[in-house]
Amino acid sequence: MEEENQVTPRWEGYVDWKNKPALKSRHGGMVAASFVLVVEIMENLAYLANASNLVLYLSEYMHFSPAKSANEVTNFMGTSFLLALLGGFLSDAFFTTYHIYLISAVVEFLGLIILTVQARSSSLKPPICKGANFNAPCEQVHGAKAAMLFLGLYLVALGVGGIKGSLPSHGAEQFDESTPQGRKQRSTFFNYFVFCLSCGALIAVTLVVWIEDNKGWEWGFGISTLSILLSIPVFLAGSALYRNKIPSGSPLTTIFKVLVAALVNTCIRKSPSNAIASMGTPSSPTIISREVEENAKTEESTEAPTTTSLKFLNRAAVNNPVHAALECSLQQVEEVKVVCRIFPIFACTIMLNCCLAQLSTFSVQQAATMNTKLGSLKVPPASLPVFPVVFIMILAPLYDHFIIPFARRVTKSEMGITHLQRIGVGLVLSIIAMAVAALVEVKRKRVATTSGLLDSTSPLPITFFWIALQYLFLGSADLFTLAGLLEFFFTEAPTSMRSLATSLSWASLAMGYYLSTVIVSLVNDVTGSSEQKQWLSGSNINHYHLERFYWLMCVLSALNFLHYLFWATRYKYRSTKGNN
Repeated sequence: MEEENQVTPRWEGYVDWKNKPALKSRHGGMVAASFVLVVEIMENLAYLANASNLVLYLSEYMHFSPAKSANEVTNFMGTSFLLALLGGFLSDAFFTTYHIYLISAVVEFLGLIILTVQARSSSLKPPICKGANFNAPCEQVHGAKAAMLFLGLYLVALGVGGIKGSLPSHGAEQFDESTPQGRKQRSTFFNYFVFCLSCGALIAVTLVVWIEDNKGWEWGFGISTLSILLSIPVFLAGSALYRNKIPSGSPLTTIFKVLVAALVNTCIRKSPSNAIASMGTPSSPTIISREVEENAKTEESTEAPTTTSLKFLNRAAVNNPVHAALECSLQQVEEVKVVCRIFPIFACTIMLNCCLAQLSTFSVQQAATMNTKLGSLKVPPASLPVFPVVFIMILAPLYDHFIIPFARRVTKSEMGITHLQRIGVGLVLSIIAMAVAALVEVKRKRVATTSGLLDSTSPLPITFFWIALQYLFLGSADLFTLAGLLEFFFTEAPTSMRSLATSLSWASLAMGYYLSTVIVSLVNDVTGSSEQKQWLSGSNINHYHLERFYWLMCVLSALNFLHYLFWATRYKYRSTKGNN
């Protein structure tokens, strides 16, 4: 009983793994979050080991064309990250992040078993192609074999989505945000979350990809299966230390209710007395319901003070709603306002992730045509992400231990470098990356032409290190943007919506991959005609006009950055209460 009395108001709403009230002296903190960081290494290893090299598996073993392979990979990765919204929603509404991770890990494990079995059995794959690469017709996977392939892939996607939607929030929830020390530790956690994500990626794109290319894909899938299986007991080992946020109901229901109530009250309003005053402040008990007025005075409601923006939504909180189901508190209205304000920031990061999609598709295929020898060692093309991964692993600790403390001393602010500034740096780096990619492709095509290997499948006399340049810039962009987005969404979102909001970081990746598929298809539709060849079609990537595609991506990224500046310069952080 003495321990029960140690529970403070700031820890209300949290329980331990036995569903008992979480104790400040026992649960949470960096030690608890450390288990999450170790699990992230293993989880990302299992996912990226296959995703980074999947385009070659689909083209060489399942006999898809280069463009179709690229689109299938972007669809798979896009679905994986989009399903993070489902994981985040379930974590906020019905389950804890603790349970969603365990369920999702089991689902991914089952998907990987299916892929491992198919990769091991030649009878479950299409016949080996007799021609060299794509110079002769090959039988593309179809029927039951294709069904098995996509069942395995999308079970993995479902599991990955659940993990991405729950694991970052679960780690961030371990810190007491009521203290400056807790907020700094949470910021450190997000930096090291990206660091650990890169550690898993490093093992995946070096050791596992080499095994896939030299020992067989059944070994690669098998390692991924073992990795995700081992992550479960590691995660469970921290159970006694975790504090888990109690689900508070569907955040989507709250959002939908406020939007509908605002619309309905606008349509049927008979007099100004039925709505909140134009400035959006609770000026009279006859205007706002007594419950709303009382909620506005509670400590919890100070997290979302009455604001003057998006006044339309203020009309959702009225004294006598049309129906009891549409009764909204001032707190709920302000929470929905926060979601509406962060959504444009989310939208502006989709283009960057569209650029990142090229690292898993066309960039791998480019490298496969080049000289990938490093001394006597032949480097698998899918191992190219090792360059940005290593850079991230070096930069992330430097950023947390040197750059941020220096920025805090200079700016005299707790954040040092704001989340939006960090995201903006990533967007600029993506523009540079696409320009570099276009220039490198021009050089690669020139070498192919001058060496007479334009129609050949032989390696070109040019080192794959040229491709590493675009990986370096895009990897740096990913570090700044992903860590910034995760912390931005978690910090700014209402407590009841944090898992769902954090999942927007992964949903942005998903939208980026889907957008890549759409742009590739549109480019081919627009450029294809009887007189002109499509930019991104053909059996040999040397005949593609990738340089034009990359220049197009560069221009679109620059326009997107201007769009981002419009919203970022107008955004007010929640810490500046009342000024939003």
